[in-house]
Amino acid sequence: MKTVQNYCLVLLVICSTNIHAQNLKIPQPSTLQTIQQDFGLGQITITYSRPNVKGRKIFGETEPYGIVWRTGANAATKIKLTDTVTMEKHQVPPGEYALFTIPGLNEWTVILNQTAQQWGAYSYDSTKDVLRFKVKPGKLDKKLETFTIQFVNAFVDHCDLLLLWENTVVSLHLETDVDARVMANIDELMKAEKKPYYFAAIYYYNHDKDMNKALSWINEADKASSDAYNIKYWKARIQLKMGDKAGATISANEGLKLAMAEPNAEYIRLNKEVLAAAKN
Repeated sequence: MKTVQNYCLVLLVICSTNIHAQNLKIPQPSTLQTIQQDFGLGQITITYSRPNVKGRKIFGETEPYGIVWRTGANAATKIKLTDTVTMEKHQVPPGEYALFTIPGLNEWTVILNQTAQQWGAYSYDSTKDVLRFKVKPGKLDKKLETFTIQFVNAFVDHCDLLLLWENTVVSLHLETDVDARVMANIDELMKAEKKPYYFAAIYYYNHDKDMNKALSWINEADKASSDAYNIKYWKARIQLKMGDKAGATISANEGLKLAMAEPNAEYIRLNKEVLAAAKN
């Protein structure tokens, strides 16, 4: 009977240990990061794990040249596009992809693979590649301990995606054809009962379109909301761009008065900027 009791006690300890082991949470040495960038009319999302140098020689040794790399640690790096993007002049349709690279001393190969969910590059299958191209790596002035992916020079229709680690940087130029689609959308919405006068005028201003049309639209927006200091501001901006300094001064003064009544510090400053520019 005592033997049976001892056996049950040992079994209970083993089961308890297994339960606690299953619940044990420890930090991953390579931390997980997700970054997201609005781009054109869509978004780009990248999820990757970030290894550290830890005193090692990385490229050419820890990550050998000529070997497919997961571009991070743990699971393969994933990049998700909600819209069509041109990457280094190669068009990529919307979807989620694994981002692999093949490091080299003077040249890197960048790969987008349709199998987004995979661990490392152990099951990498080149027949599933949707894109492959080569780029030249650059040198960092200062050693970077943690592998980093980031967006820089981010504009509406173009940006650069950087892969940075140790003393190496790889830059990928991304573009998206957004203007034609926005213009078509504006044309279509202008046929509707409720027309996007305000935002259409701003788009025309920011992208150097037909300023006469932009002015007519902002005037329509002004008629509908004559006490809106933001509309007065953009009307002044459009007038100033068209060379009508007197009209811009009138609109900006109206906008300034309305902004000061609220008060709204941002539009007080913005309307004052137009007034200063109109004096030059």
